[in-house]
Order: sequence, then C-alpha cells, then structure tokens
Amino acid sequence: MGSRRAVAPDPRLDGSSADRATVPTFDVPYFRYIDEEGTEEEGEEEGWCSSRSLSSIEEEDSSDSSVSHRYAAVPATPEKVLEHLLGHLRLDEEQKSPQSRETENLLDDFLLTYPVFMSTSDLCQALLGRVKEEGRDTLLRKRKVLHLLSQWSSLCADLPRDDEHAKLFLKTLYRYVLDDLYEFPSLEKDLKELQKLLRMQRRYLKENWHPVRGAQRDRKEVLCRVYMTIDSYVSVRTHGEVSVQELLSTVAERLDCAEDDMVLMAVTYPGEKVLLQSDQCVFSSSLSAAERLHVCRRDLTEIMSPFTDNGQQRSVKMLSMNTWDVAVSLTNCDWSLFSNVHEQELVYFTLSRDTSTGHMVALEQLLQRCNETQQWVMTEVLLCPTLCKRVQLFKKFIKIAAHCKAQRNLNSFFAIIMGLNSPAISRLTQTWEKVPGKFRKLFSELESLTDPSLNHKAYRDAFRKMKSPKIPFLPLLLKDITFIHEGNKTFLDNLVNFDKLHMIADTVRIIRQCRTDHMGNMLSQKDSVEVRTYINYLHVIDNQQTLFELSHRLEPRT
Repeated sequence: MGSRRAVAPDPRLDGSSADRATVPTFDVPYFRYIDEEGTEEEGEEEGWCSSRSLSSIEEEDSSDSSVSHRYAAVPATPEKVLEHLLGHLRLDEEQKSPQSRETENLLDDFLLTYPVFMSTSDLCQALLGRVKEEGRDTLLRKRKVLHLLSQWSSLCADLPRDDEHAKLFLKTLYRYVLDDLYEFPSLEKDLKELQKLLRMQRRYLKENWHPVRGAQRDRKEVLCRVYMTIDSYVSVRTHGEVSVQELLSTVAERLDCAEDDMVLMAVTYPGEKVLLQSDQCVFSSSLSAAERLHVCRRDLTEIMSPFTDNGQQRSVKMLSMNTWDVAVSLTNCDWSLFSNVHEQELVYFTLSRDTSTGHMVALEQLLQRCNETQQWVMTEVLLCPTLCKRVQLFKKFIKIAAHCKAQRNLNSFFAIIMGLNSPAISRLTQTWEKVPGKFRKLFSELESLTDPSLNHKAYRDAFRKMKSPKIPFLPLLLKDITFIHEGNKTFLDNLVNFDKLHMIADTVRIIRQCRTDHMGNMLSQKDSVEVRTYINYLHVIDNQQTLFELSHRLEPRT
C-alpha cells in the first residue's frame, strides 16, 4: 500500500547534528475502489500509490523541492512551533531573497493547516507570549509577530471578526504594541496596520448589528429548504434576514400557487408544528436549527404530492428552456457559492471541528447545492409521465452537462451525470432505448470523466488541462485531504509532522488556483432572468424510496 520514508529534523533545532534522531513519516496509502478492475501491480505501474500524486491536480510549484528540507518535525507545543516558524521568517528588507520566498510558503502552509494540531486560542496565546517575551532581538521578534498577523488576516479575512479568541487577541496585542511604541518608534508602521484590522472589526460589528433584535444580523446568502411533503421540498437561495411573507411569495411563484392560500410552519422532529407569522424573521433566534420549514394550505393540507403533481406541465416548462442558458445559470450559482468558500474551511471539514461556529457555512452550502442538483435531475425525469417527454428531458440534461463541462463547472457536471446514472434513472430502459444514438454516445463520453478507476484519473487529467477560472468537484478534493489526514500521523514522538501539513496545504491551495480569474470574464452571455429564477428555486425529492416508487410507476418491473 503506502511506503515509508525517513525525514531528519532540522539541524537548527538542535545544537549538535550528532544528536539528531531519524523521525519516520508516512506516505498516504493508495485506497483501491471495490469496483476497480486489474491487479495491484497494474495500479502501481500507473503511479497512483503516493499521496502527492493523489492530490497534485495542478502542477507543483518549482520551489517545492528547494523548501522540502524546511518541513522538518518540530516540537509539538504551540510555543515551539511558533519559535521555529518565526526563526525563519524574513521581513521587508529580505523579502526578495530566495530564502524569504521559501519561508513565505512555509508560513502559508502553517496558517492554512494550524487547526490540525492547535486551536485558534492556543495560537493567539502563543503569539502574545512571543510579544511579551523579553531578551535579545526584542524588536525583531515583535515585528515578525505583527508580520505573521498581517499574513493571517489577509489569508483568513473573516477570522479576526468572527472568532472571539481572535477579537480579544487583536485588542490585547494593540495595547502591548502601543505601550512599546515609545521604546521602539519603528513599530509605528506596524501599529498602523494593526489599527486597520481593528477598524475593520468595529465596522463589521456596526454594519451587522440589528437594532431591533439586539443581535448580529446576517445578510449572507443561505440555501433554505421549504418542504411541501415529507420528502419533497423547494431549495431557495435567499438571505439570512428573509421574512416569512417574502419566503412564501417566492415559493408560491415557484409552485404556481396562490400566496394567500399558503402558510409557513416550523416542524420539530417530535412532530410539533409552530405556525409562523407573516412579519416574522424565518431565521430568528427563537427557531431551532433542528427545525425544518413546511409550507401548506391554510386548512393544513399538503400543496402537492409527488404522485398527484402534474408532472407533464412541469417538464414542459423545463423543456422550453435553452440548455446553454440553464448551464450558465447553474455555473453562476455555483461560482457565487464557490467564490465564498475559504480555503481553511476544507481543513475544518476534514477535522469535523467547529461545525457550530460557522467556519464551514460556504463549503456546506456548495456541497448541499451539488446534492440538490443531482436530486433535481432525478426529480424532473421521474415526475414526467410521458415517454417522449422523458426522452427529450434526457437529451436536455446530457446537453446541459456538456455545456457545464465547456464552462469548466465540474461541480454541476458531476451532479448531472450522477443524477442520470442513479439507479432510479438508469433502470428506465424503455426511455434510454428511445434516446438517439448520438446522445447516448455523448453521454458515454461525459460519463467516462466520472470513472472512479485509478482514483479518478480521467477527471484529474481533464481538470489539470483546464484553464482557470474553474469550479472543481469539491467532494473529491475533500476526499484527497481526508486521505492525507488519516494516512499520516500528525504527531511523531511528540513532534509536529510538517510534511503532512505541507501536503494538506498543497491540496487546499487548489481552490486558490481555480479562482485566479473571475468567472464573469469567461462567460460572454448573461443568464436569462426566467431561467435564473427557475435554477435558484429547485424542486427536489430527497427520499430515495419515493424516487424508486416513481421510477417503477413509469416503467414497472417485468
């Protein structure tokens, strides 16, 4: 499976190189898929046994080899890690040197991956400890801490504003630096940068403070699920302050129902129903996150059922839309969510840490959108009772998937192909037989990119050749990070394995490379308002049993 190799610790951490001990690190093992064909020897010949080949979708930076010796194991306490990092940090006068560029790469790795082995509170306390420490090179040490903070704030733009430890840390650090200004006048420039961070924090708190609720308001985009039945809902893109009336108006328009005949309820898991008032905020503090929203008629009957819904009318509306416009709207929606995903969210997701602090909101929304797109494809097909209309839908979705690939949106591309490949859809043999041969051939070519053999080699090769900007298939990226995290030890004999952190950071930086340009510069056409509204409010059935029942109603088992 995986190979082992030895990495010696950095000699600068010990006074004598003779006392150095060999510290083992571990390559990520290769995990074979159960549906792969061929022997292990064939897989090894393809070169898919190491973690670097798994996660290196983009070409590696040419400086990696020159800095590999810096990724040595260091003592595992936060103070010692910072001592090692700050010891190699270069300031303004040394910024152009090769060593400075190497150290900036190391700093970037550290800031992206520090949650793997320390908390934000530990990092803040360790930085304050370095600032308060007296002794030789006091000024240089303080300036290095402030430089690290500057890099941290630019890399994690929301952290100083959203994290309580970081906010308290900024205020305390500012007082310390202000006290040191008389003794070290050269800190004035660094103090001004710190003042900018504090002003940004105060401005953020002021802009997000709601005078009525007495709490922070949230104008960020959210994906809201409004259920019509126990297994059918409309996914609505809206903002965190949406009112009940506003949400009902949106759902009524999407379902072609009268808004006056609709009410919105919050349903708890025990089954208790709470009727929401029209002027009430949907996401108020009085509603539990565990509750889900349910829309029904005023007499509390269901608005529609998957088995009685007029599927033909819904499908005709979908068939009247231009496939390129649909792909553009899907790409614009995905790009809006993807551009808000912070690189460190992938690390938090892998660690399954801080799920309640909002550190992974954007990433979770993008993953939810991917799942909903797949289920939307299945829902549209299975709610279409007419064979000829289903054939047209198949052709439509195959063309939309091809357009998403052309627009370098591999998130929606994968979702559509997986939807058409789902068991409830793939069993519709009568429908597939009526699809023209050229469309079945196109689908086969597109499907080959989702082939998981050799750890998704077809997808990785195609993705590597695509120019940025582009939207990757996030679940696969998360799988790579998970394999690196679980296949390598974080601590080796009470030492931090920086080699592992470097591999994780390399994989996380892929989303930075994917966003080197804005998606608007790539697309020459604006999306249609009608299509955008349709795509932003997807009607989804998320119950697999219901989907299979619909599938068997369309084509009963013979």
